[in-house]
Amino acid sequence: MSAPTPAEVTARPDQWESDVVLSDGSTLHLRPIRPQDADRLIELHSRLSPTTIYYRFFNYHPRLADKEVARFTQVDYTDRMAFVAVAGPGRLVAVARYDRVAGSDSAEAAFVVDDPYQGKGLGTLLLEYLAAYARARGLRRFVADTLADNRAMRDVFRHAGFAETSKFEDGVVRITLDLQPTPEAASGADQRDRLAVVRSLDRLLRPGSIAVIGAGQKSGTIGHEILVTLLRDGFTGPVYPVNPNAAQVAGLPAHASLEDIPGPVDLAVIAVPAEAVADVVLDCGRKGVHGLVVISAGFAETGADGAASQQELVSLAHAWGMRLIGPNCMGVINTDTAISMNATFARTPPMPGGVGFCSQSGGLGISILEECAVRGLGLSTFVSMGNKADVSGNDLLRYWQSDPATRVGLLYLESIGNARAFRRIAEQFSRVKPLLAVKAGRTSAGQRSASSHTAAMASSDAAVDALFKATGVIRVDRLEQLFDTAAYLSTQPPPAGPRVAIVGNSGGPGTLAADACEGRGLVIQPLSEATQAELGGFLARGAAVGNPVDMVASAGSEEYERAITVLAADPDVDAVLAIFTPPIVTRADDVARAVARAAGRTEKPVLANFLSTPGVIEALRGGPRPVPQFAYPESAADALAAALAYGRWRSRPAGVIPALDGIDRAGARQLVSDRLSHSPGGEWLDAAASLDLMACYGIETLPVRRVDSVSEAVRAGAGIGYPVAVKAASAAIVHKMDEKAVVVGLRDSAALERAYMDMEDRLGPRMGGGLVQAMAPAAGIETIVGAVQDPAFGPLVLFGPGGTLAELSQDRGLLSAPLTDVDASEAVLQSRVHRLLAGYRGQPTMDVDAVIAALLRVSQLAVDLPEVAELDINPLTAGVEGAVAVDVKVRVAPVPAHPELEVRRLR
Repeated sequence: MSAPTPAEVTARPDQWESDVVLSDGSTLHLRPIRPQDADRLIELHSRLSPTTIYYRFFNYHPRLADKEVARFTQVDYTDRMAFVAVAGPGRLVAVARYDRVAGSDSAEAAFVVDDPYQGKGLGTLLLEYLAAYARARGLRRFVADTLADNRAMRDVFRHAGFAETSKFEDGVVRITLDLQPTPEAASGADQRDRLAVVRSLDRLLRPGSIAVIGAGQKSGTIGHEILVTLLRDGFTGPVYPVNPNAAQVAGLPAHASLEDIPGPVDLAVIAVPAEAVADVVLDCGRKGVHGLVVISAGFAETGADGAASQQELVSLAHAWGMRLIGPNCMGVINTDTAISMNATFARTPPMPGGVGFCSQSGGLGISILEECAVRGLGLSTFVSMGNKADVSGNDLLRYWQSDPATRVGLLYLESIGNARAFRRIAEQFSRVKPLLAVKAGRTSAGQRSASSHTAAMASSDAAVDALFKATGVIRVDRLEQLFDTAAYLSTQPPPAGPRVAIVGNSGGPGTLAADACEGRGLVIQPLSEATQAELGGFLARGAAVGNPVDMVASAGSEEYERAITVLAADPDVDAVLAIFTPPIVTRADDVARAVARAAGRTEKPVLANFLSTPGVIEALRGGPRPVPQFAYPESAADALAAALAYGRWRSRPAGVIPALDGIDRAGARQLVSDRLSHSPGGEWLDAAASLDLMACYGIETLPVRRVDSVSEAVRAGAGIGYPVAVKAASAAIVHKMDEKAVVVGLRDSAALERAYMDMEDRLGPRMGGGLVQAMAPAAGIETIVGAVQDPAFGPLVLFGPGGTLAELSQDRGLLSAPLTDVDASEAVLQSRVHRLLAGYRGQPTMDVDAVIAALLRVSQLAVDLPEVAELDINPLTAGVEGAVAVDVKVRVAPVPAHPELEVRRLR
């Protein structure tokens, strides 16, 4: 990706403006310095302590000279650049600058941070921004002088993760930083971001005091109901209703404004008309409120004007150090007994538990809270994100990952805002805790308008599937599945394997359960002779001890407990499903207690299906490990299959992105750049250029020659050797088979001559000359490998059957790039086309490793060259040795450079 020109950056300074979160969870605004900042800079300098001034200027410097102020604030945004941090009402609190050393690729860097903001990670953030900007301007190094005892500044340089050298002389340390990104720099920035985000959400979800602004006296109004709910569910801190027209609300003294509240306010819940919200946010900033939950609607959901008001609202909140949930949301919950915060208007109090849940739909979120209460599914936290103007699902994942009370994360999403960040954050989360998601809009996605097979197959919903698969997210289609799978994973481990033992007191439900399990890829195999003999020793005559185990209707709690214990002890059993059909003589509670006792003796998962038993059976929660309860056998099978898939993802090797040899990145970039210079709006590459691009990435192609006449075609055929194929060379003819612009299997010069002349007569000038190409091995297996750049999800890679089957077959996989070696291997080895590659029905075994290698190389190309908008290799023909790209289509398109997105920033 090419960097923007200095003129572009000067013309678009807003690209580098962003809100950031500091290590204490507060926020502020970063932007390039402006000449109008002169007075603000003088005022900042006047606030600095003598020590800070000494560390910055190496001497006593009580005031800035006019020339210094002019020089510091008037930069050219290329060789001289500065970023400032702005808090509250336009107050500068930090400056970071560089000045290029004349005629070099180095620059001298300097930093100063206002004393109250030191120790909050602001210096490191400014260094990240300054370094990213400098790299885009062609700078390679920063040089900075700092006093030897200025540990804080030296720590900023050291912790940034750049390659560093230092030299000490006369009490001054000269530090040189190599600005090229390193894995250590990326990892350090990610870790700092995670800690800062978690702290910012702590301020929202663990407040010590809450003000409800807009708390009315009338029951049924939103502000009133939220206040009542906070009191009903026992929030542990003070709650302050704010209403200028009331003396008291819900038995509490009302305050006319935030200023009238005598103590500090950590969290403000805002339920006032949309037009009044901005003034309330300003009051909150002046009061020192730490976080906002904006219930009020009337913002982005109403159209462009509302969206603009929403953005102004977020900017105002961040300027005053506050993060914001909403607007247009239903509130937040934290069931930790040290907090007991229910700032929603849900009618039923939530039960404490291990599930963190966030919903983009407010109304549905409240309904889900009610359903969780009915099912006995306990929550750790609940966040209604509403319009997701600030706090998003990515932020919640960061928080839940660090929260010991949260064992499972649940997301209801209508959109994925920053999909590339989601990939990184969700994968980190899924490595330690299960994450379930309902993504609405599966059927409305539709196909994109595109010419390549890959792009046509890469619908938005397919991209979501690819993203979730890459990150270990468990995608469910129905809310019922969400509840059932969450109930399982919040109490039980994933099964070690697919083998399930089913035990019950009736044959019919056991058979249904077995069918449901096998239909979802689980295994119901006969029990071992030893296990059957042990079961037969205490079960009633007539009991079936194969699998499912039918203990017959007379079985009571003792038989359930013993049978589950025996089954769980069988090394050939990975999970146990207990089914209870209520007979006249046996009480469900007694059986539930027995199931819970048996489940407490094993590390294997135990599930319970109690038929015709309404409500939650509390006895199932009585053991050391609560047993999830399901209304139907199919629901239990769904949850168990989802847990198995997650367990397998989590236990598989993470894989590595391999370092591939034989790649000419510079040549590939030059090829793409040349074509975009010729066609600034983008174009389909001609076949020759497409094949050249493949060569740059070490992807084998067949011998081919470009020709412009029938005589040249005949000479080319002789040089390559028959049989050959002839194709139209024009890039404008994308699907050559459809337009009869390709003829294959030409065995001699006469056949080639006839084919070329016929194509030339039929297509005319559209043919654009021809390509004569060697034929792929006749015994080869055709596959398709492709790539597409999704504007939201980034590069996606496709693999499946090739040739004419590319669009007809559903056996194709879309993968989120970059691929690891494990990703590529699984994509090929787990596909149906692998059966053909492996030698189906006595056919030769093809070179599977070569196919995997080609998939990895296409993945790397898609990551390296975002300008390659669409790529099809169809077919990639696998032979006994090697795999060759027979036909290649490539579309290139300009991609705006956004170096400012390399750095940490809020939405």
